[in-house]
Amino acid sequence: MNVVFRADASLPISTGHVMRCLTLADALAARGANCQFISRAHPGNLIEFVRSRGYTVHALSEPPAPADALHPGDEAQPPIHSHWLGATQAQDAEACAPILADIQPDWLILDHYALDARWELALKPHYQRLMVIDDLADRPHECDLLLDQTHSRKAEDYRAWVPSSCALLCGSQYALLRPEFAALRPYSLQRRAEPQLRQLLITMGGVDKDNATTQVLEALRSCPLPVDCRITVVMGATAPWLAEVERLARNMPWSTQVKVGVKDMARLMADSDLAIGAAGATSWERCCLGLPTGMLVLAENQKYAAWLLDQAQAVRMLRLDEELKSELVGFIKDVTNSLEYLKRLGERASTITDGEGCKRSMEWLISIRA
Repeated sequence: MNVVFRADASLPISTGHVMRCLTLADALAARGANCQFISRAHPGNLIEFVRSRGYTVHALSEPPAPADALHPGDEAQPPIHSHWLGATQAQDAEACAPILADIQPDWLILDHYALDARWELALKPHYQRLMVIDDLADRPHECDLLLDQTHSRKAEDYRAWVPSSCALLCGSQYALLRPEFAALRPYSLQRRAEPQLRQLLITMGGVDKDNATTQVLEALRSCPLPVDCRITVVMGATAPWLAEVERLARNMPWSTQVKVGVKDMARLMADSDLAIGAAGATSWERCCLGLPTGMLVLAENQKYAAWLLDQAQAVRMLRLDEELKSELVGFIKDVTNSLEYLKRLGERASTITDGEGCKRSMEWLISIRA
């Protein structure tokens, strides 16, 4: 089976779309599929990283058009995130067409907020079936299978956006997590039976273009963390504020380590007692492992999914504004004064997903092809 993924990473987009596609690609490759990627060479891309994982990546260059010419009048009502593409949908489709025509994939898997049915229909002669990975339910798709891993997402949210024949996989039971998260879930949940606060994990996404990590570390200085608490900060290799965060970490009141390009995130999360983390793809990883989390929304498109997790009391929402310091102090006081609260937060998080979503999604792909 030939599978092609169309997904981008960049400083505005961050890394989550490519990373969850990689998770699905690994699962499909383990079943014998030939997986390839098409990605645009934005600043902050993951093209070489994906290649290092053994996959062919067809890199699309930035078009020569200036930024203000990317939305010509013939593209009526472009997607809200169209500026993330670095081209018009027509330009992107034109660049992808010869690649897909050569491969003729059984499945084209699209994970991009800036593309919709116009792009999909333009390329339809060059693939057998289309799967869309989405989180927004805000634009039309012409696809055979759609996955939205948002907690409490319903199939009805997409009925107006997809053909009646489209199979819909909606809800966090389909979250695309690497297998090590499901494997470490029993260990992680068991060690939280007797909660403690000795290891704090900070993860603001693979890029953190707005330097939220620094704001969190500065706010933590006023928080009543135990004196023996250890802080681990995880950042991506392309994070623009990495050097500043490393300098700040050296002067924190607690032992603070900055890790870059972490390859054992599941183990790191499982061994952590509390996380301060960004909304987005890593939300499902933390939930799978029952890791209690204070969550910050770093992008407009994360708000709805984050709000749903907050309503389920599976996370504690924190505002990334002038109130961050007071909200973080209050959160740390709550978890240090009541380890039972820390335990309940983790228990509710663990009900969101069991980490088997990638396996479920892959079985749908295989069954539809059959």
